[in-house]
Amino acid sequence: MQCSLPNPEAARPASPPPHQRERSIQVLAQPAPGSPLPGAFAAPDGAGSEDVTLWWLGQAGFALRHGRNLVLIDPYLSDTLARKYRGTLFPHRRMHPAPVAPEDIRGVTTVLCTHGHTDHMDPGTIRPLLLHNRPRFVVPRAERARARERGVLAELLTGTTAGERVEADGIVVEPVPAAHEQLEQDEQGDHRFLGYVVTIGGIRVYHSGDCVPYAGQAELLRDLCVDLALLPVNGRDAYRTANGVPGNFTAREAAALCEAAGIPHLLCHHFGLFDFNTVDPEDTRAELQDHAPRLSWTVPRPGHAYVLTQAVPSAKEDR
Repeated sequence: MQCSLPNPEAARPASPPPHQRERSIQVLAQPAPGSPLPGAFAAPDGAGSEDVTLWWLGQAGFALRHGRNLVLIDPYLSDTLARKYRGTLFPHRRMHPAPVAPEDIRGVTTVLCTHGHTDHMDPGTIRPLLLHNRPRFVVPRAERARARERGVLAELLTGTTAGERVEADGIVVEPVPAAHEQLEQDEQGDHRFLGYVVTIGGIRVYHSGDCVPYAGQAELLRDLCVDLALLPVNGRDAYRTANGVPGNFTAREAAALCEAAGIPHLLCHHFGLFDFNTVDPEDTRAELQDHAPRLSWTVPRPGHAYVLTQAVPSAKEDR
């Protein structure tokens, strides 16, 4: 079965399990970049003209490049939270530096923010980013006011909610609900936490935002024919939740969602930035090795490039 852009007026065909798909993607790791990451986000030499290149920016942040399109998702490239929480129980000190300074980035066409938490909608990233870029910002409609407070210009701002469709500069964005750790809506019924299925270069990438499993999620994503899921795997527990830090999937839950939704590749994130809210990537790799033997998966490294190329399903690409 060949997944194609959905017709919003018609029911979408169900996506088959990974081993039955006629087309999949490979996620090919590239050599480590210099430090810091160049702000132009040029595709690496190994990428073809039809490929999409992805960089993990740390936490839930990503950059996606296809041709002239440069999309940022949930970029947190500052120390805003370290300044805000200095001297508290969770001081939010970085475990690794930002791979690129926001004021050095050029050519951004779209920025997607999944919700209003600062590590996903960061004024310390937004304001310097706007020094040299005029991207479209897509945010939950329920968080439009917060986005304006964080520095997004009104003329650049698009609010949306689950079930809608946004076309922006050559990409398509389809918002879906996210549960962080609950599904929440405002008085107008707009979801405060979103995930996005982004179609770029013919590849359909699902970024869940901060999220835990919820009823109907796998069925929804199966209908959306996702090629690659970017899922947070730092888990959750009563201690963090009681102290104002809602959680995310475990690695095993993330793999189970991909398998149930027919998503052939998982790329993990939301670990390694804050010491109170992380998991050991080696433990994540071991858990996926043991409990997701049929799933292709990647545990990335901050600032590294990963080329998404359309291919027939193959062995697991990058570990």
